[in-house]
Amino acid sequence: MADINWEEPFCAEGNNCFRVGTDLEGNAYIAVAGQEDTPLTDSREALRSLILEIKAGKADHLL
Repeated sequence: MADINWEEPFCAEGNNCFRVGTDLEGNAYIAVAGQEDTPLTDSREALRSLILEIKAGKADHLL
């Protein structure tokens, strides 16, 4: 597995904690806190787009 630089966990209301990380090759990772050994992997741009869409409320129907 790549050498991932993980950010501090982000925890929403309740116990939903996620971590975002990046590596030196331009990949981005998102994982449930404590399960960093099985992250979703994509480009930094894809992760950026995902976060912007979530902030814009386009995933509210999933909650």
